[in-house]
Amino acid sequence: MRWLAIDIGGANLKLADGLGFAESFAFPLWKDSARLAQHLRTLISQAPASDHLAVTMTGELADCFATKADGVRFILNAVSEGTDNRHTRVYLVDGRIVSPQVAITVPKLAAASNWHVLARWAGRKAPSGSALLVDVGSTTCDIVPLVDGVPAAVGTTDTQRLLSGSLVYTGVERSPVCAVAQSAVYRGSKCPLTQELFATTRDVYLLLEKLPEDAVDLNTADGRPATRSFARNRLARMVAADSEEFNHRDAVELAQSIAESQSVMIARSILKVVSTMSAPPEKIIVSGHGDFLARQAIHLANLTAPQISLTEELTPRVSRCATAHALAIITRELSMK
Repeated sequence: MRWLAIDIGGANLKLADGLGFAESFAFPLWKDSARLAQHLRTLISQAPASDHLAVTMTGELADCFATKADGVRFILNAVSEGTDNRHTRVYLVDGRIVSPQVAITVPKLAAASNWHVLARWAGRKAPSGSALLVDVGSTTCDIVPLVDGVPAAVGTTDTQRLLSGSLVYTGVERSPVCAVAQSAVYRGSKCPLTQELFATTRDVYLLLEKLPEDAVDLNTADGRPATRSFARNRLARMVAADSEEFNHRDAVELAQSIAESQSVMIARSILKVVSTMSAPPEKIIVSGHGDFLARQAIHLANLTAPQISLTEELTPRVSRCATAHALAIITRELSMK
């Protein structure tokens, strides 16, 4: 029985089969929702052959939908259309795996369910005692407490998790720099940052060489390539400067300062979540292609528990798609019972 899992986000589509295949594709759902079904059809045709599909999502929050329930219905209808009604199961935030027909009747449980499936699978790395999952992606960070291998987050919806600190709406690519820091170091002085979408955190981590360049990728604040030279120009505008006032040394200094602010933001939420746990975490599972940021935040939070890196265990590509990887494994196992 061959399963392919799909994590449908607002900006990315991630596919994995739980056997080593994993790919992430940029897809701005809020701009191009009408093409979702066709895009899914294309990506599935390029993936390893599968008999069954499993779906989880966060894309229902995209502002092209009037409500999250509308988003869930649209996404599931697109999946049905794009797969010619192939056998499909949908993961719910209460841990159930149901048919699309059932999921459409409970859209609040289908919405934003991907964090739960990842935490459920990551719990296998810490089957007893207290543990913590810290997953940092392109857009968000999930901080999920685990008790005896079971997710124990306070709240299940995005809003409830924002309130509890379990969801931090910041990531290593899409977050506007002005949402991460109010000021940053420019030539030795703290300079207020412009409150404009001139640059994102992707530019920060391109300049710090934490993320790779991609000259054909134009998913940036100004629509120009995701390279260090263009990232430097975008970051210069965060201090109302241009290339004549902003050199590479300035860019690295500013980027380091912004990265530190983002680390502090996540560290505060980690401490908030840990404060609700009955015991400090004995293990910390780190995942996502922003695992370097997770590690820095854990360090700032002064947590010394042993860390388990899914990037090291699964490879960076699979770790970036860890939710889809986890869902493929869980659905395949359940289908064999």
